[in-house]
Amino acid sequence: MNRRHCAAAAITLVCALSLLTVPVQAMAAPTPDSTPSPSASAPSSPGPSSEKDLEKVREQIETLYRQAAAATDAYNLAEEQTKKQSGEIVKLAKAIVDGQARIAELKDRAGAQAREQYRNGGLPPGAQLVLSDDPQLFLDGVNKVRTSQQASKTVLAELNRTQEDLETYTQDASSNWHKLETNRVKQAKAKKKINARIASAEKLESELETEERARLRQLEQEAANRAQSAWLATRPVQDVEAISGEASAAGKAAIAFATAQIGKPYVWGATGPGSYDCSGLTMKAWAAAGRPIPRTSQEQWRLLPRIDIKDMRPGDLIIYHADASHVAMYVGDGTIVHSPRPGRHVTLAGAGSMKILGVVRPDK
Repeated sequence: MNRRHCAAAAITLVCALSLLTVPVQAMAAPTPDSTPSPSASAPSSPGPSSEKDLEKVREQIETLYRQAAAATDAYNLAEEQTKKQSGEIVKLAKAIVDGQARIAELKDRAGAQAREQYRNGGLPPGAQLVLSDDPQLFLDGVNKVRTSQQASKTVLAELNRTQEDLETYTQDASSNWHKLETNRVKQAKAKKKINARIASAEKLESELETEERARLRQLEQEAANRAQSAWLATRPVQDVEAISGEASAAGKAAIAFATAQIGKPYVWGATGPGSYDCSGLTMKAWAAAGRPIPRTSQEQWRLLPRIDIKDMRPGDLIIYHADASHVAMYVGDGTIVHSPRPGRHVTLAGAGSMKILGVVRPDK
């Protein structure tokens, strides 16, 4: 590696390290032009004029929050990847510094050997002894020559390996830096989308009268009750009894943690202790049980062992919606504990109150 390359690598490394702790800039609340399509935007009239209109508002709000949940998963995943890349860059930075120090040491050793050879007329001490008429000195000289040659070869071989490693570390640091920047861009885009969806949903709800907001809550509960009843109706009696079985020891610990958070507000991207998003709650609950799991609901669905819903037991995680954008913990008797959405708190709900994608078991 020539000096120009090392200098360029060092400059890149310093720039990377200087930005590792810089947070993603908060995005301003979106303008009306950046809000979702007309089907998900606020109605033009001051408020709904009938029960049918209010139900339509409820559906629009639900859609917006589901879109925000999907964007939250994208944000959380990008954040985890950013942390990982930052950690990798720090490790590579240390490896580069150590490698440079090792190269300097090896070069000093190689230089000392070269100077010693020069002082002895171009021959190492052992080679001079080979020329002696004394048989014992001759044999000693042969051994010293071999030892000296092997030492020189070892130093040169290690120097070459260290230089190659340093080149690899530099390339890896550059690659991880590009990945880090890519994930920062993903975070910013996801954050903008989250803010836009939540702002639109809040606008819709804010335009309702006090009585209408109370009725909206009732409609939400009624919709959840209908979905729960429909889900239970599709399950054979023996299945419902089976999925109320005994939790594992770890499952009980996870349930105890999750249910202790009931009443705490939903905040997207939050992992406690004062607030949670849906996957932040399940991740922390299972971490408390001694079983680390992925950060996002989509990664939990992708990476954790899947089980048939009829084999579900308390402590298992239920993944919801086709895009795996929501997760809850099953606590038994057809009930879940989850952090629903912005404006709501960690609560108990029916396991079938949302469309189930599947079930995973962290301690399988």
